[in-house]
Amino acid sequence: MNKRVNYILLFAFCGILYSCFPDKKNISEKNPVVYSKNIERTVISPARIVWLSDSSNVINANLLLNKRNSQADLFNNTFCKLVNRNGKQTSILVDYGKELHGGLQIVTGRWETTSPLNIRVRFGESVSEAMSELGGEKNATNDHAIRDWKLKVPWLGSVEIGNTGFRFVRIDFLDEDAELLIKELNAIFVLRDIPYLGSFKSNDERLNKIWETGAYTVHLNMQEYLWDGIKRDRLVWVGDMYPEVKTILSVFGCNELIPKSLDLIKEKTPLPQWMNGISSYSMWWLLIQYQWYLNSGDWEYLNSQSEYIFGLLEQMEEYIDENGCEKLNGNRFLDWPTSEDETAIHAGLQSMMVMSFTAGNKIATELGKADKAQHYTNIVNKLIMCKPDSASRKAAGALMALSGLEDPVEINEKLLSINQLNDISTFYGYYVLDAMALAGNYDGALNIIRNYWGAMLDLGATTFWEDFDIKWTKNAACIDEMLPEGKTDVHATYGNYCYKGLRHSLCHGWASGPTAWLSEYVLGVKVLEPGCTKVKIEPHLGNLQWVEGNYPTPFGVIKIRHEKRNDGTINSKITAPKGIVWEYND
Repeated sequence: MNKRVNYILLFAFCGILYSCFPDKKNISEKNPVVYSKNIERTVISPARIVWLSDSSNVINANLLLNKRNSQADLFNNTFCKLVNRNGKQTSILVDYGKELHGGLQIVTGRWETTSPLNIRVRFGESVSEAMSELGGEKNATNDHAIRDWKLKVPWLGSVEIGNTGFRFVRIDFLDEDAELLIKELNAIFVLRDIPYLGSFKSNDERLNKIWETGAYTVHLNMQEYLWDGIKRDRLVWVGDMYPEVKTILSVFGCNELIPKSLDLIKEKTPLPQWMNGISSYSMWWLLIQYQWYLNSGDWEYLNSQSEYIFGLLEQMEEYIDENGCEKLNGNRFLDWPTSEDETAIHAGLQSMMVMSFTAGNKIATELGKADKAQHYTNIVNKLIMCKPDSASRKAAGALMALSGLEDPVEINEKLLSINQLNDISTFYGYYVLDAMALAGNYDGALNIIRNYWGAMLDLGATTFWEDFDIKWTKNAACIDEMLPEGKTDVHATYGNYCYKGLRHSLCHGWASGPTAWLSEYVLGVKVLEPGCTKVKIEPHLGNLQWVEGNYPTPFGVIKIRHEKRNDGTINSKITAPKGIVWEYND
């Protein structure tokens, strides 16, 4: 009888012990993907009147600032009136206070006839863009999303127009000798309803604002799929997605738009094609796959991708020569600033090959493919035998440090920390920050975040831009004001490659990197095991006195607060949901 009881107790103990070690195939069941609610419409009134063509012919403009009910009515004394007389056209420019995605709702009154009247509507991410003509030296466009319209507005009714990214709207009244009555001029804000699960607060309000702006920039681009820009590049550029995905995981958690967008680009790119025609973008797709698995623990999804993943790695192997050097074909591209530097491109692609086969090893291991995992390790050992010339560009140097082809400390000292704000792009600047962290130069990375990304805020940005050069700040006017005499129009004047002048996107998801970086290295959350089952908390406060915030996991949010003591050590309070094992290193 005692022996039987012992067996029962032994089996019970084994069951308890087994339950402590989650089955990889079941992690996705325990850690469900976060699904967004509906994409919602919100009506927003203008925040201010920026400009009037003739104040005497625009009557009661301030009434447009009142929040109303989107309903036409008969009481014209509550309307703004635009009057055209003596061959003059009347115009008004309004500001909605921050970058929005969506369109415009115009609610009208009644005028002398019942005929519709003609107007022109111009959307702009800056005042300059809203005031611009199409084409010309300023390069204003209607690419991807129409932002310059001519239309009729009804008598005593309403009309909606537009589907773009904007903050400013200019209305031109086009009819001669007529009066236009506008009750409301509302922005229709279209945005996916997603809770901000992650957070970041510190005693430095500039860093707080940068974190929030990066999060909001990506949120605006989380539409039907994960876009790169809401005004122009409303596409799934999979390489550009990597910083966006890192931000989403830090702010919104494991949102379904990530696998949905990964699946879309995979379906559109049968092998042996490269995603978006760019070999590095196929590699970024592979790296996102592993990052998604690391945060979500969705083993079933990873397994469903395995045929394409292993096929892609087999294809990439064909472009390695006998010396271990990459010879990738297709569009050889890292980012636009390095696009004409073949030395930098080779260094970057060689680094990405190492990173991709390293990820392939980890994926094969998770999927129980030991032979493939060992093969990918052998490929990595071959690749590291080919060391490109020492990079002179920060984008390539950062990738060399991250891949292990160069020592991060040496790369930081001889390249990344020299003229810190130069040779930085909003896209690959994220990898520069990562490489500096790997070298232990957290203060240098924080300096770049404050002074490079922060400079966009100083110029009136409410979202981060497709590109930015610190030299643009010299004598520059803010984007939210009419151009003062003697100042430089930063939006219309600068830019290169695909983003010249006003074609330049001022809301680009790839620019959100500091948000993810601050959560990972200052708040200090590093995911170690799939599904966030194990994380490391390692804060780096620099000259900050305190920082607090949340990091989303499939089990719930990890709540963290770090405070610096008088002796420089850190006192931390950490609360993690059940199911997460965490280790601490200060």
